[in-house]
Amino acid sequence: MERSEKFWNPYLAGVALGLVLLATLVLMGKGLGASGAANRLGVSAINVVAPLHVDSKPYMASLKADGRGMLDDWLVFEVLGVFLGGAFGAFSAGRMSRKVIRGPKVTIPHRLIMATSGGILMGMAARLARGCTSGQALSGGALLSVGSLVFMFAVFGGAYSVAYFLRKEWN
Repeated sequence: MERSEKFWNPYLAGVALGLVLLATLVLMGKGLGASGAANRLGVSAINVVAPLHVDSKPYMASLKADGRGMLDDWLVFEVLGVFLGGAFGAFSAGRMSRKVIRGPKVTIPHRLIMATSGGILMGMAARLARGCTSGQALSGGALLSVGSLVFMFAVFGGAYSVAYFLRKEWN
């Protein structure tokens, strides 16, 4: 299958990502990750409508009581940078447009439901795994964490085992 869209060179993009990870480890003393930011944003939203609930849950209360504002965390700004970087990448590659990428037999609502369901499932799995794929694979892999390497084998194994059944979404 030939793609008509223009993409960044994957080797250059990989080097750029590696340099960002290195800079994050050196400057922040922490690796990349996104689930912590999503977690803080979620707790912040809950705190607006149900502050007593946040106060009654030790984990949520710890985020509120850590001395910083719940949105005053470097991961929140990292995720903002991911969105801005994605927009820059799409713009610089000539791919900036408003469209839903889907297979020819898939409706837009079905594609959006599938994407949203996948995102929710990944978010739940990130909480169970105590980290998202970017944190586990990139940061943990860069540090040669055995748990992160096992995680990546599980991710790729799971993806390949399910890909056959979901292939019809793109054909």
